[in-house]
Amino acid sequence: MGGGKPLFSYSPRPLFAWRAFLLRLFGAKVGRNVHIYNSANIYFPWNLEIGDHSAIGENAYIYNLGHVIIGNKTTISQRAHLCAGTHDFSDPALPLLKPPIVIDHQAWICADAFVGPGVKVGEGAIVGARAVVTRDVDPWVIVAGNPAVFIKRREMKEE
Repeated sequence: MGGGKPLFSYSPRPLFAWRAFLLRLFGAKVGRNVHIYNSANIYFPWNLEIGDHSAIGENAYIYNLGHVIIGNKTTISQRAHLCAGTHDFSDPALPLLKPPIVIDHQAWICADAFVGPGVKVGEGAIVGARAVVTRDVDPWVIVAGNPAVFIKRREMKEE
């Protein structure tokens, strides 16, 4: 965020609307009632889109060289790392690549999880704590581990 970083980082914890305003000033698309904590690190705000009622937790790292799209009612927990940048290792010059990341609606990226470049996490999916995801995650499943593997389907309680 360049010069806006101190205004973001030193803002009091409950000032979510202020941080959303700052991110919008730098080109982010931020939905309604979004909670982004002041210790979250968003590398390029203009490459961030986050839907309504979503959250980015404390010390989460959004390394969005490429676009990072986060759906509605989605949680990115503390210290999670979304990495939308890599290098083409088949080229000796290691050119920079910027594959986007999509975290669909109602998904949850748990604490300390890593989501790599080009990954899509499907609607309602859960990526377990400290999981490493380098491939797409199907909707409404739970994955965990390094590398992340299918654990079970996510079933919702009937009301």
